[in-house]
Amino acid sequence: MRTTYLSFKLLVVLTLGLFVHPFTSFAQEDDLESGEAFNATEMIMHHISDAHSWHFFGSGEDAAVLPLPVILYTDDGLVNFMSSEFHHDVEAKHVVEKDGKRFVNYHEKIYQLNEGEETVEFNAEHYPANAERPLDLSITKNVAAMFLTVIVMLVFFFSLAKHHKKNEKAPRGLNNALESLVLFVRDDIAIPQIGEKKYMKFMPFLLTVFFFIWITNLLGLLPGAANVTGNISVTVSLGMFTLILIVVNGNRDYWKHIFWMPGIPTFVKPILAVVEVLGLIIKPVALMIRLFANITAGHIIILSLLGLIFILEHVGVAGISVPFAFFIMILELLVAFLQAFIFTMLSALFIGMAVQEHEHH
Repeated sequence: MRTTYLSFKLLVVLTLGLFVHPFTSFAQEDDLESGEAFNATEMIMHHISDAHSWHFFGSGEDAAVLPLPVILYTDDGLVNFMSSEFHHDVEAKHVVEKDGKRFVNYHEKIYQLNEGEETVEFNAEHYPANAERPLDLSITKNVAAMFLTVIVMLVFFFSLAKHHKKNEKAPRGLNNALESLVLFVRDDIAIPQIGEKKYMKFMPFLLTVFFFIWITNLLGLLPGAANVTGNISVTVSLGMFTLILIVVNGNRDYWKHIFWMPGIPTFVKPILAVVEVLGLIIKPVALMIRLFANITAGHIIILSLLGLIFILEHVGVAGISVPFAFFIMILELLVAFLQAFIFTMLSALFIGMAVQEHEHH
């Protein structure tokens, strides 16, 4: 019993250490190398924003960084190189020359210098004046994290499928948990919202969305991880998939109730049609904003609590901010599942409304 208790305390201390270390290293970089005061906003944006390299911890040349491919489409075609060629520079000071073209990284936005330009120049708004942004097709930190999520999902579910092909007994361990979640999505989300006749058609989408959001949220809580579902581009894409399924699978009754609602005065129908079309667009917008806002808010709260240590410059603050941040971190484990459940349930609800058969009297 005592050994178990000591192991638990060691696990808590190790988790706190891994959790706090990335932020302390960033604060050291900000204070010691640049000589400037700690900037909480910069620290927070650094950790929740996308990037062309995957930074784990440390600063400068000693930082643990995974370089990622930079793929740019210019007027003369594709140009590609590794992000390590920027040497961790995000202030447009280091120029990378490829195929006769020069590129700089300015706050994770890559600019191509105009022909004949050697260095970047800034205008009054402090944006590059002699450079333009090419089409950026790079594998960024968020894209790499999504690939990781897909790999995890494939490993899990190929394992579960393999078990069911070879063994008729109930699965154990992780496979049992996965099967329980699949049944949860089927019995508590798909069937109640879509109906027993048509739910199977949409199960692949619902399962993919649920596990993609949940696993991505969990991976995003690890130290140095990517904030994938806290990126509005990702949530917009997820919302658009739901909208496409609604539009493609909506039956005649659904569209009739949107554009020419029966049972009401004719002069009111055009007004209601505008309202219903707006509602059709607002539904996926609500999905994407809810997921983006909740995940981003959780990360900002944790980072803000830890940032208080460096803002107030007193180690005693850690006795309050670290436990509170750890509590929010534990709460985020629930939020990770809850946001996956809400997004999947509302998607099923909206799809169910589009495919529902109406009785005509």
